Amino acid sequence: MNYKDFYEKSINQPEEFWKEQANAIEWYNKPGVILSKDENGYPNWFKDGELNICYLTLDKHIQDGYGDQIAFIYDSPVTQTIKNYTFNEAKTEVAKLAGGLLSLGLKKGDTAIIYMPMIPQTAFAMLACARIGVTHSVVFGGFAPHELAIRIDDCKPRAILTASSGIEIDRLIAYKPLVDEAIELASHKPKKVVVFNRKLGARIPFKKYDVDYDALVYGSEETPCVPLNSTHPLYILYTSGTTGKPKGIVRDTGGHAVALKFSMKYIYDVKEGETFWAASDMGWAVGHSYILYGPLLNRNTTIIFEGKPVRTPDASTFWRIIEEHKVNVMFTAPTAIRAIKKEDPNGDFIKKYDLSSLKIQFLAGERCDVATLEWYQQHIPIPTIDHWWQTESGWPMIANMMGIEYAPIKPGSVGKAVCGYDIKIFGENGTELGPKEEGYVVIKLPLPPGTMLDIWNDTPRFKAGYLQKYPGYYFSGDGGFKDEDDYIFITGRVDDVINVAGHRLSTAEMEEIVASHNSVAECAVIGINDALKGQIPLALVVIKLGETMEHFQLEQEIVQLVRQQIGAVASLRNVVIVQRLPKTRSGKILRKLMRSIADGDNFQIPSTIDDESIIEEIREVLTKYEIGVYNLK
Repeated sequence: MNYKDFYEKSINQPEEFWKEQANAIEWYNKPGVILSKDENGYPNWFKDGELNICYLTLDKHIQDGYGDQIAFIYDSPVTQTIKNYTFNEAKTEVAKLAGGLLSLGLKKGDTAIIYMPMIPQTAFAMLACARIGVTHSVVFGGFAPHELAIRIDDCKPRAILTASSGIEIDRLIAYKPLVDEAIELASHKPKKVVVFNRKLGARIPFKKYDVDYDALVYGSEETPCVPLNSTHPLYILYTSGTTGKPKGIVRDTGGHAVALKFSMKYIYDVKEGETFWAASDMGWAVGHSYILYGPLLNRNTTIIFEGKPVRTPDASTFWRIIEEHKVNVMFTAPTAIRAIKKEDPNGDFIKKYDLSSLKIQFLAGERCDVATLEWYQQHIPIPTIDHWWQTESGWPMIANMMGIEYAPIKPGSVGKAVCGYDIKIFGENGTELGPKEEGYVVIKLPLPPGTMLDIWNDTPRFKAGYLQKYPGYYFSGDGGFKDEDDYIFITGRVDDVINVAGHRLSTAEMEEIVASHNSVAECAVIGINDALKGQIPLALVVIKLGETMEHFQLEQEIVQLVRQQIGAVASLRNVVIVQRLPKTRSGKILRKLMRSIADGDNFQIPSTIDDESIIEEIREVLTKYEIGVYNLK
């Protein structure tokens, strides 16, 4: 079998191809209808199949005789804890928690928010929800109460599961007060808040809706898995939208299980029983797909890592974990490698560890620059694979499919189209472009199994954002090009969502917050290139006439404002005062032009600009504050 034939079959005979792949998982009722359309004409997979993904990730392996294999390794350098859970142990915990949730009134079709740090109980909570048909929505623990409240009002959870605290390197963050504040802010009021007490000293204010996690598990009976329709929503995962309002990406159950099992074998080339480590967070798509569901579906040991690539305690942490837990395949963001490279440029820490178990390193989350790729391969000479996907897809869209055929690596490229994804590069008018012509990255429908079903409670937005620009195609929102060998190169977002260390954040939402400051008359937030994080936000503000506030004070207040309402993950550090913003004659702010100036990219002056002299004004301000390419340090 070679990549070309395998890929072409997936495109030319999709129903036959995915029927074969569906046989790799166990169904309560095997699907008879492989591909169909929903009431909106959008493709659905395996609509009459019945299964339960919690059964596939835990119970099945126990029944097959692997109950004593380690399912989870919890490695927490911030608490100096390492703890293993076998499939038997994990299943007991999950089944009892699921029983506890039933006793609290949760049932199939309900939603629950999980607001927890990187601890095993987060995984148990997700699996317990999946076990009984409760749709979970994991919210990254770094988000502020305002952000959590928006998600509460959107998905209307019957319960929230949280922990007493998270740890940010050496700082304890009390979660319970944040949850309580979010509930105060939200219009919808969850019935119960289940609190896992980590006993790390964080304040846990008691409310009438509180339930102790340990007491709930201890006092509950194990409950069996509930058979679910393939299209039952497994989870809602919120991602930033261009309007500032987050989008609740809805994932199905059956298609996702088939796609993840397929990806573990054919993309990541990880064998059943091996150890797979995705160094990410459960609050992101990577955490859902490749810390939890993907590895466990494939009977891999997975690692829950509560720490950072540096400062917990130093830049050796990744290598220590690979050696100690004999990691076979790893997935992380280029940001993590850049952070390690900055702390240990000569790779001295790497030389202290036995990394012989590691056979492939995957990178994704934001663009991997050539220098980072080459640094990694110089010090760890194994295949280092950059690949590309989105929260919306839930699994890779473009990659080097290592389980089929190892294609030569082209630095700067994210590989070739993955099976099931008919990827094309379109010009503005919808014509397909030739090799090395940059345009919009689009995918011909139907998308393969496992991709988004809809936007939660907002189908019109789903259609407008993804399906209307080019009818019959999914619009990715990214630009790129193919070369003459069909390798694909992604050039970046075409909207105003920026990618900070793998976290997609809305500049529109940040602008709204910046504009709320009393001294600000007008503002724009753009993403500019950053050597460590890929992109960071830059706020350009026009202050109100007669305002005398010092720049330093204004910057501090705006940074604090954004931190309070979005969280530290926003990484807004730089705020510059400008006399005016570049606009079209119709008043549209030219954000792309400002990004190009800050990044030192070549650009054409838009014909619609109202005054060309503003370009030099922006350059002078960026030079004064040493921002972007004008930072000569």
